[in-house]
Amino acid sequence: MTDNNRSGAKTVDRAAQMDDSVITLAHGAGAGTMRSLVDELAVSRFTAGEKAPSMAPGRVELAALDDGSAQPVGDGLQSVVTTTDSHVVSPPVFPGGDIGRLAVAGTVNDLAVMGATEPQSLTCSLVVEEGYPVAALESVIESMQATCEEAGTQVTTGDTKVMPSGDLDGPVINTTGVAVVSHEDIVTDAGVSPGDALLVSGTVGDHGIALLSEREGFGFGGTLESDVAPVNDLVRSALEAGEITAMKDPTRGGVATTLNELAEKGGVGLELDEQKIPVDETVAAAGEVLGISPFHVANEGKVVLAVEAADAEDVLAALQGHPKGTDAAIVGHATAEHTGRVVLDTGFGRRYLSEPEGQALPRIC
Repeated sequence: MTDNNRSGAKTVDRAAQMDDSVITLAHGAGAGTMRSLVDELAVSRFTAGEKAPSMAPGRVELAALDDGSAQPVGDGLQSVVTTTDSHVVSPPVFPGGDIGRLAVAGTVNDLAVMGATEPQSLTCSLVVEEGYPVAALESVIESMQATCEEAGTQVTTGDTKVMPSGDLDGPVINTTGVAVVSHEDIVTDAGVSPGDALLVSGTVGDHGIALLSEREGFGFGGTLESDVAPVNDLVRSALEAGEITAMKDPTRGGVATTLNELAEKGGVGLELDEQKIPVDETVAAAGEVLGISPFHVANEGKVVLAVEAADAEDVLAALQGHPKGTDAAIVGHATAEHTGRVVLDTGFGRRYLSEPEGQALPRIC
């Protein structure tokens, strides 16, 4: 069994190794380098608790480094789930979406994978530079409005800043999402157990490959479109169909990073069948030409789920019966072996699936 790096050790970003005194693009790529930065700079200052997905019923703290946090309120039987994300993407308009749709969908999806599929409201903080076309900004806001309607939520407060010309190369949007759920409905990314089935809700790598193609002007003889979409309705269908033990949306770092996080946090090994992981033919061909694995690039309308084995087929049927989950598949299972690692069966052998090194595709989410 081989790894992406021949030593078999965990992947370490070379840029960070060369100089750990400055921020590099790798620190925003969503993989281990980013998690280490957040852990060292923020977690140690804002929490004194142990690194656990929940420190009390209905509570998920910063130390968990999950997709959001949960804080008990009221009678203590419900929690407020919050998440926040800043969005910078180049180009701001791309096949299948734009930065406005991305900003809403990204935040709604982070709530959804924590079990909060009914977002109460969003905030929006918008930063643009002097000289930015009003028509382009209006288009972004209209896109946000349409995506909010699709997700069943709305923007209820926000802020706007204008920077001097030349200080930015595109708009920056921060969105924060808020939802209220009962304690029993909260799902963390640390709940995978040996025997759980692993599912993905559709084809992987669509967003990242589509963005790169548009930005660089490549043509691959097919239609490449981002999968950006709010998937709270899809997640709701899955939750109603069976027992989901963990979820994440595979954004920065793609499914490879997401699966490694699930394995590490759950204290399990994951075994995957590469032939069962859905990849669009055009995305696969483009990735091969570019030397980029679809497993390593962002998705913005997909979910990775760990499901109790007895419920796997029911959850799969619920996903495939939804318009946003027609390509869903069971792709593997969790095991007590090779703890914290992801093993990929390629059909020709077995190798470790590691997180991507550095930042192959900057400014895509």
